[in-house]
Amino acid sequence: MSAPVRENPVDKYLRKERMPSIWCPGCGIGTTVNCFTRALDASGFDLEKVAVVSGIGCTGRVAGYLKLDSFHTTHGRAIPFATGLKLARPDLNVVVYSGDGDLSAIGGNHLIHAARRNADLLVVCVNNFTYGMTGGQVTPTTPNPAIASTTPYGAYEQSFNLPHLVASCGGVFVARWTAYHVRQIAKTMGEALSKKGFRFIEIIAPCPTLYLRRNKLGEGLDEMKFYQEKSVVMNGADTREVGLDFRDEIPVGKFVDIERPTLEEAMEARLSKALGTKYVPYTSPGKA
Repeated sequence: MSAPVRENPVDKYLRKERMPSIWCPGCGIGTTVNCFTRALDASGFDLEKVAVVSGIGCTGRVAGYLKLDSFHTTHGRAIPFATGLKLARPDLNVVVYSGDGDLSAIGGNHLIHAARRNADLLVVCVNNFTYGMTGGQVTPTTPNPAIASTTPYGAYEQSFNLPHLVASCGGVFVARWTAYHVRQIAKTMGEALSKKGFRFIEIIAPCPTLYLRRNKLGEGLDEMKFYQEKSVVMNGADTREVGLDFRDEIPVGKFVDIERPTLEEAMEARLSKALGTKYVPYTSPGKA
């Protein structure tokens, strides 16, 4: 008699009818999703009050695999969609989950202004240094001189230091881990889910099919060993010092954790001061 099959604790968060996923063997995106579901499980949040928004690309598919209210939006537009959703439904915990190309290239303008406004969103950016779904083109995070389909002789433009970009624009919570750091990712996601304001978590993850293969860096497991060897925990580090160079050390940790009024709080304070008793605060339809 065979032993009963135990249910995976994260199964209840997944749309299993859509499995298997489109992600390649060795891809790090699924690992981050596992961490996210475990963070949700530990948080005890009412899942009816959690919404996930993603854009386009391999990481943009995350929203479609989660058994939550989820929205798969157009390329680069996950953050403005999520901002509108949060303003209309302040009772929701809104999470943007997408890749480096979607968030920092096509959606780069939205990223910096959402951080400036301190929009009450958690943004998870899976950074695999390439456009994985559309052919492996160079992105704003591709380090010099990595090879991409559009830079066959090596990337030569200065790449974004995403934690510093977000912190300098006003993000109140900024962290970075790699796909190797599964416990730290889940813990950081749980912490960020419970905080208000613009929260940003960058997760360095392998893209074996396009980035690793093109740069002759081995398979996904080889990259995990690289993350283990090269990661340096630098909690509280000055974000100007956490930029990434090609195949050099990877500063990881929680870099920023501050408080300042969110977009909604700033709006409420200004309008209340300007209009006095004439101002009627918006009441979310999700509130009793």
